[in-house]
Amino acid sequence: MRALLSVYDKTGLIEFASGLALLGVELVASGGTASALEHAGIAHREVEDVTGFPEMLNGRVKTLHPRIHGGILADRSKPEHMAALSAHDITPIDIVVSNLYPFSSDPSIELIDIGGPSMVRSAAKNHQHVAILTSPSQYDEVLEELKANGSLSDATRHALARAAFAHTASYDAQIVRWFDQGGEIGTPPSDVDQIVPETLHLTLERASITRYGENPHQTGARYREAGTTPWWDGVNQHAGTALSYLNLFDADAAWRLVHELSSDAPGLRAVAIIKHANASGAALGTTLADAFGKALQADPQSAFGGIVAVNGELDEEVATLIAAGPQADVIIASSFSAEALTILIARRKATRLLSAPAPEPLGRSIRTFGHTALVQNADELLVPLSAWHCVTERQPTPQQRQDLLVAWRVCARTTSNAIVLARDGVAVGIGAGQQSRVVAATIASEKAGDFAQGSAAASDAFFPFADGLEALTAAGATSVVQPGGSVRDAEVIAAANDAGIVMMLTGERHFRH
Repeated sequence: MRALLSVYDKTGLIEFASGLALLGVELVASGGTASALEHAGIAHREVEDVTGFPEMLNGRVKTLHPRIHGGILADRSKPEHMAALSAHDITPIDIVVSNLYPFSSDPSIELIDIGGPSMVRSAAKNHQHVAILTSPSQYDEVLEELKANGSLSDATRHALARAAFAHTASYDAQIVRWFDQGGEIGTPPSDVDQIVPETLHLTLERASITRYGENPHQTGARYREAGTTPWWDGVNQHAGTALSYLNLFDADAAWRLVHELSSDAPGLRAVAIIKHANASGAALGTTLADAFGKALQADPQSAFGGIVAVNGELDEEVATLIAAGPQADVIIASSFSAEALTILIARRKATRLLSAPAPEPLGRSIRTFGHTALVQNADELLVPLSAWHCVTERQPTPQQRQDLLVAWRVCARTTSNAIVLARDGVAVGIGAGQQSRVVAATIASEKAGDFAQGSAAASDAFFPFADGLEALTAAGATSVVQPGGSVRDAEVIAAANDAGIVMMLTGERHFRH
């Protein structure tokens, strides 16, 4: 049995090569791999001894030779293939161990591997006879099977081949993305082509299987884009049952919202309570306990079974308040004190308690349905408060500005059509996912109740008519922020002036579907 070793990542190489040698496998190695084996005192042949041809072109050509690829690609079940090997004195290669240059770590022309992918694909194509290993994580299992059986099963070779093709596909995708960003020329394409290139090549690695999908009869999983470390990879689950698809979806929405709220209010603490990806309550407070109490008060009924996100360490005081309130399915915080964990676990063992790092930017958004995908850049709030335009006779007070900002932040992360009322740093009324903006305004006002008096309102899109605004002013809102852009803007602004309220325009719509 002959094995060809040519790896960039030499993790576990010496142990694996030693194990193969003890089993009587002849080792052939190239370049740096051969040097590593020689330094370790492991007997081997170098590739150029097999090919009779030295490496050339600064190592660009070393394994690209018929004595290598003939040995890998020969179909042992075909007499004519074996006769050809015999005629040219080529020894079959039974195991190929190869991983590729880490292109994404330092993209360049020189890190575009040619010989490696050629060997990997050749071995994977001929996996009925050849085993291809592309990751050090495969070494132990393969070695154990060889020790036990003297050969590898069809199932093992099939699984290794599948992983090999995934390896080269991911590698090629990294190169395509580099070209999309300008490649070696360094001149990136237009903004449009960077966001929505002509072809889109993603490699997604399964990070975890969820408890179930959106519903219990569905299967779900969390994937990450290859080569990235999303914030979810840094999450520590301290207690609770396994996470479901919706737990992850809703917790992501909650965690991002509290960080956005905190970014606008230095010195204040933020808490968000999320249900079905929409806030049932969100608040800023002088302490986390203060913020939680306010967020819960906005809609305690909807908070049952929701996600509580706390941007900071969740201590004993906050844990006591949460434990006394409606059941939470997930609680996510920057960290937990030991006392807080004890209190929350005693309250309900099934509640998932997650500590997490700050979320990374969203980047590109992809939605699929059937064989179609919609792609766009993430919806960011690009227009700062300082650039909002007041279009009414009445100007906003400092408190109104803060409340408008809270309402706008929460509204932008609420399913459309959306209206949000905020007062004293608290989202007191949220109307989400309505076909009519007037109905959304009515729901938000009803949820706010008496807290609607003196509140600030936000609308995720313009008011097509004055009726939505009038519903808010009737409930007691004294300031409103909206994108503007309707053909009836003048009519809506006139209604705001008639009501004696403040209206600010952002020029930025935030539909969310």
